[in-house]
Amino acid sequence: MRDQLKPQAGQPPAVPSQRRPPPQDDDRVAERLAYLDSATRRINSALDLAATLRNIGRVLVPTLADAAVVHLRDPLPNVEREPGFPDELRIHHSHGTRLGRRGRPSTGDDHRSSRYGTRYGSRSSADTGPATPVTRGGALAHALLSRRPVEPVVLGTPGDERTATLLRELYGARGLARLGTGASVLVLPLRGRKAVLGLLVLIRRPPEKTGRPGFDATDTATATHLATQAGLAVDTALRYAREWEIANELQRSMLPLRLPQPHGVRLAQRYLPGERGAQVGGDWYDAVPLPGNRIALIVGDVMGHSLTSAAIMGQLRTSAQTLAALDLPPHEVLYHLDEQAQRLGREQHLATCVFAVYDPIANRVVLANAGHVPPVLVRPDGTAELLELESGAPIGVGGVDFTSVELPAPPGSALLLFTDGLVETRSRPLSDGLELLRARLANAHRHSPEHLCQDALRILPPGDRGDDIALLAACFDGIPAGDVAHWYLQPRNETPGRARRLAAHTLRRWGLEELSEATELMVSELVTNAVQHATRPVTLSLVRTTRLRCEVGDDSPLLPRPQRTGPEDERGRGLQIVARCAERWGSTRLGSGKVVWFEQRLP
Repeated sequence: MRDQLKPQAGQPPAVPSQRRPPPQDDDRVAERLAYLDSATRRINSALDLAATLRNIGRVLVPTLADAAVVHLRDPLPNVEREPGFPDELRIHHSHGTRLGRRGRPSTGDDHRSSRYGTRYGSRSSADTGPATPVTRGGALAHALLSRRPVEPVVLGTPGDERTATLLRELYGARGLARLGTGASVLVLPLRGRKAVLGLLVLIRRPPEKTGRPGFDATDTATATHLATQAGLAVDTALRYAREWEIANELQRSMLPLRLPQPHGVRLAQRYLPGERGAQVGGDWYDAVPLPGNRIALIVGDVMGHSLTSAAIMGQLRTSAQTLAALDLPPHEVLYHLDEQAQRLGREQHLATCVFAVYDPIANRVVLANAGHVPPVLVRPDGTAELLELESGAPIGVGGVDFTSVELPAPPGSALLLFTDGLVETRSRPLSDGLELLRARLANAHRHSPEHLCQDALRILPPGDRGDDIALLAACFDGIPAGDVAHWYLQPRNETPGRARRLAAHTLRRWGLEELSEATELMVSELVTNAVQHATRPVTLSLVRTTRLRCEVGDDSPLLPRPQRTGPEDERGRGLQIVARCAERWGSTRLGSGKVVWFEQRLP
């Protein structure tokens, strides 16, 4: 033999032949690797827990098993920290098997052939089954804590005691019997990043029914790899769900709990978060009362979907409230918001916003737009119009001018501000959604702002919404000119006396003589204080609605503060008198001064 291996003269040395696997084995290896690659990508393709579990079932059945059942801890753990010993397990998904009334898996006889074996029982269920308690020291607890797969066994054969005990704890004796003798079962832990989150049970029917043998070592290795991917995907889905809930709660906490209800306008709002599979957005709405019974209406949308978007939304809403309270023109508010957004250092998070101020006395509305979808104005005759305002760049771009537009808003008209999630969906472009909304809102304002919101939301197609939605509806009623009195008074020593006489005459004309004495006293005190600080004419306004409201304005930015006075002090008691006589009072700093106001209930 040695002589045969020696090379002859002039010939290269002989190399012993190496045994190569048959070509069909190479094909099986390549096919299994391709399956692992596609299955891994599909398992990790979703962030929603339900979608992740569906993907797990679909990649395992029928390629690797005839049925798959996913058990998760109950309640679902907080994956940010160690969850401790599991109390219970609950079936969260099953594929290829029907669950009995007590959550017992049962495989049926219906099957279809597939490339990798028998396509058996394509039924998928996402309904959760009953909870199974985990007993310390039991087979179920051992499978969860060991973090290693249970060796595959064929039920009804020697050596199946450990797996049979585990399945009996999961499904009960009747559930174990329903699996049938000869079925091959493989139980694998679903390991998260910090703990085992549950179990994955794979089932193959007896070979005589499907023509496929039980799980072998290669199947076990494949299933173990996919179970590892599945556990990490479930962990990711739980983390995402927790982040979504935190961000959604954060966003809701930064939205107003209720809107003010000033006289002359009726308001309603709606906020719909995005679907569970979508990340939280930065939509917001607000309404800020202004002097002169006016009100600022604001709707905005921070671009992007993340916890950061919700946080930036809260900062911009607070800034918008502060700027609106200064009674700046809408385009000035947007300009300062743009500056504020740049100071936040979040250039990658731009925002759109539409800002409107409604005056129920003048029956006018002033609007400015920063890259937002156009609002809808409904006229008293029922016609609806998309207000194609001059749309400036989004907030945060910087160096862009904004323009205010003033429009008539007679009693009986309505305005709807909204975000793009209402009109733009996955299957409908923005332009089609805007036209559909305009047509829907025609004649819809005659009822109430709540009906206006409901009619607007009816354009949403079912199950096709990924973005959050904010709506703010305003129905304009106006305040009759006969219920308003307004004067400009020169800052002179005799001005307080003239203000008392004007107020008394107006109250007699309105039939409110009962309020005359207290009103004259408070008007005198506020006008006296204004005259002392003003360099320009002082304004005095009386408005009659369900209350009597008086406003005194001057060009001094110093807000009055109640002072402690002694028995011999002759000054400093004016605000104490107002606080004692009025039902409500307050002061507001404006861009060009301040306004001090008080209200009284009508007799």
